[in-house]
This record gives sequence, C-alpha cells and structure tokens, in this order.
Amino acid sequence: MNTIDLVELGRLFMERYDKPTPLFKDDNHAVYWLGVPEDSAFRCNTYLIVDGQEAVIVDPGGHSSFEFVKNRVAQVLPVEQVNAMIVCHQDPDVAASMVDWLDLDPNLKVITTVRTNILLPHYGKADYTFVNVNEDPVYFFVSGRKLKFIESPFLHFPGAFTTYDESTRFIFSGDIWAAIDMDWKLIVEDFSKHELKLSLFHIDYMASNIAARGFIDRIRHLELDAILPQHGSVIPKKFVYKALEYLNHLKCGLDLIYPDLKYK
Repeated sequence: MNTIDLVELGRLFMERYDKPTPLFKDDNHAVYWLGVPEDSAFRCNTYLIVDGQEAVIVDPGGHSSFEFVKNRVAQVLPVEQVNAMIVCHQDPDVAASMVDWLDLDPNLKVITTVRTNILLPHYGKADYTFVNVNEDPVYFFVSGRKLKFIESPFLHFPGAFTTYDESTRFIFSGDIWAAIDMDWKLIVEDFSKHELKLSLFHIDYMASNIAARGFIDRIRHLELDAILPQHGSVIPKKFVYKALEYLNHLKCGLDLIYPDLKYK
C-alpha cells in the first residue's frame, strides 16, 4: 500500500489546488480530492475513488459545480469510467448535480439510503439505478476491493451514511466532521484550532450528542487513516482519535435547544 503523507501533501499544495490531488495511490487503487470551484467558507469537497478501470464519485456536488467536477475527473480518467455515485444525503450541495451525471450516462448507479432516495427525484430524474445502502451495505469493485457503508442517522439527516474504503482505510464522512473556514487548508495541521471550525458547523446542524455517540460506537472498530468530510479539511491519521473524541463529547442541536429537558 502506497500511503501518501497527508500532512506533507497539505504543505506542498498550500497555495494552489489547480488539479486533482491524490490522497492515496497505488498501482490499482486511488483516491483523489477533485477540488472546489469557489473560494468560500463553506467549500464542498468532491472525491473520486478509482479502482482499476472503475471509478466512483463521492458526493457529486451542486448543479453549478458539475462542469468543474467533470473536468477534474477527466484529468484523472475518461469520464465514461465513472460507473457510480455515492450520495450521502439529499442536500443540493451534495446531490443536485446527479441529474447532470445521469444526463451524461443514464446507467450510472446512485448509491444511497431509502430515505435519501425518496427525495432525490425532486431534482428532476426518477429513472435511475438505485443501489440501496440499507439492504446492501457493501459495494464491490470488479477487483474484489470493497466500500462499506455505515449509517449515521440524524447527522444531520435521518438517512445519512458514511463510506469506508477498506483499501485506504479512509472514511468519507459527509457532513460529519465538516468545518466552516475561510483560513482553509486541504489537510488539518492543528486540531485544537480546527475544533472551533468544526463547532461552527456541528452545533447548529447535528441533532444531539446521542446521535453523535451512537455513530462513534458504530465505527470504533475501524482502522482509520484519514477522515474525508464533505466540507472543510481532511483530517489525517494523527488527529483521528481527537476527532472521534470531539464528536463523542459534542453538545449540539437538541442538547442546546432543550438543555433542561430530562428523559422520563
């Protein structure tokens, strides 16, 4: 396994991210951060998983970013080799461009949960191949490599889920560990400073500490080399434990809205 030093990568690419950035690469398997078209505090990350001649887009992004993302994919491989999209929940910044990808290739698989899939047709297409994460939580590449799907209910959507790539030990976490940040870097370098950026998002968007702790219990057994959220910065292995503890102790959402309400 040819693991890339993510912290060093962050320093090398500190000023410009003008092409797809490999976060992991070996002879047959790779993960790319495709970049973001806008310079804002609420950047939306799209990732590409490549395995042999197959590719999967993780959270394809908003409609306005489609051409940007498609062009970035084309810098890695022919777009015809993309055969599936992972859609971790239905928000437009995550999912709206799925209709553009389906215009390009109606045979693309849409990998998501039942609750998310109920809402996706509101973007304008209902006729597509739906891969149900709730019934089949493992996606196999032709090579035999696997992606595992882990449901993360109410973080922040009831039908949200994350994706664990066994080959890289990366977790694509959707809005979990998302951050709001104008002083942005691709890779987190100081987690104590990064916590404030996480809280700017999590305190308002996540449902409760029970939801957060329940999800942590589901993933504690996994070996994690990096956390790849849909907003903000990639969290490298050296900060994974701190990231888990941050979520485990997080007070958010209903914890703050109803602080005096006790369970009966």
